[in-house]
Amino acid sequence: MNKLLERITIDPRVCHGQPVVRGLRYTVESLLEYLAGGDGIEDILQEFPDLEREDLLACLEFAAQSLRVKSRHLVMA
Repeated sequence: MNKLLERITIDPRVCHGQPVVRGLRYTVESLLEYLAGGDGIEDILQEFPDLEREDLLACLEFAAQSLRVKSRHLVMA
């Protein structure tokens, strides 16, 4: 498994089982929305000092992996 992806956790007791960063209740979805909205990595790190650069890179990797899996599933269907 990609080392970055180890930073993403899924626990039904945390944020209703949504993927989050290191159990910190920052959902992958919300952090990707910040990035998509134009916020840079440094902007987000200043806003949320308990996050690390690798956390945001892990969110991007998680999204990329999710799309790969979904794309393979669509081709096979």
